[in-house]
Amino acid sequence: MDFLYGLLNLSFWGYVLATFIMVQITMMAVTLYLHRDQAHRAIDLHPALRHFFRFWIWCSSGMLTREWVSIHRKHHAYCETADDPHSPQIYGLKKVLLEGAELYRAETNNAETLEKFGRGTPDDWLERNFYLRFAFGGIFLMLFANLLLFGVPGITIFAIQMISMPVFAAGIINGVGHHSGYRNFECDDAATNIVPWGILIGGEELHNNHHAFPTSAKFSIRRWEFDIGWLYIKLFSFFGMARVNRVAPRPVMGSCTEKPLDIENLTAIIVNRMHVLRDYTKQVTLPVFNTERARANGNAAFRRARKLLVRRPTLLDERAMTRLGDLLADNVALRTVHEYREKLLAIWTSANLSNEKLLDQLKDWIHDAEASGIKALEDFAERLRTYQLAVT
Repeated sequence: MDFLYGLLNLSFWGYVLATFIMVQITMMAVTLYLHRDQAHRAIDLHPALRHFFRFWIWCSSGMLTREWVSIHRKHHAYCETADDPHSPQIYGLKKVLLEGAELYRAETNNAETLEKFGRGTPDDWLERNFYLRFAFGGIFLMLFANLLLFGVPGITIFAIQMISMPVFAAGIINGVGHHSGYRNFECDDAATNIVPWGILIGGEELHNNHHAFPTSAKFSIRRWEFDIGWLYIKLFSFFGMARVNRVAPRPVMGSCTEKPLDIENLTAIIVNRMHVLRDYTKQVTLPVFNTERARANGNAAFRRARKLLVRRPTLLDERAMTRLGDLLADNVALRTVHEYREKLLAIWTSANLSNEKLLDQLKDWIHDAEASGIKALEDFAERLRTYQLAVT
């Protein structure tokens, strides 16, 4: 009867460990190959690793590189809009959690998506004559291998492998990762960081960090955050199997606040804009809000108003926008810091403006902020003068 338990004939915990390892290889293939290498070019994997991960994804999910990359790039391009293939802000969390795989498959039938967003993905002989031609061949190959190695328990292992992508990637990352969790950065979309799922989903749980810095090879930002995908990258880099192209910038601050503002200051601020916006929230918006709330002495308008001031207006619904408008209309200090935040955002979102004109806008912003009469805003404006480009 040993043949019922396959060639390996493992113990119960042996099967559990084998299942865990195989699912982790799938998550590794998703985060390293599909996401960081192919979709965003944040890393360059060795061709041998690329071929292995491409083959593994085909076997463990039946997915093709071009399809996954196209849909993910479109998600970034149209995040939280009607054209986003899988936004819970549009479809609802329940649908993305339970039917994320169906949303993915529906988008794979959109030829325009594949043409527009799939450029640069594999289009070699293997892709055209093997992976595309036998779309479900890999799944049957994986089932056969599981039965051969693990016997009857291999059926359960196979089932877990098949649901890992729909549950973790299509459901948790695309669903919960745009609905619930904490946010380090107030980017234009609703992406959040989810904990403590890092060991299960390859570091992809740091989704807010990723949307703030899409082309960064490293997803962790704060000291206590752990990106297991980055650990894999460092290990492969050590053996010459991966190369890091870029990581998220870190602000570099000088000591002199008297030096005239120049293009270097402007560039440093724009490069570190997500950090600048985060610092503005921590150093200006929230201190002023706390002070004004204390002065209001229980005013109902301040209840649950913190989020209204921190979130980008595009992420607020009509009711929230009305509450925000009422709050700002009745409080000069809050209205001032909110308006200055929007003016600061406009500097790095302005299109078709020369560096000289953007620099003039920055100078005007800092001059006006330093004369605002709001201490927190004045201090922040002075600190902006010290931003420098990192030495590479």
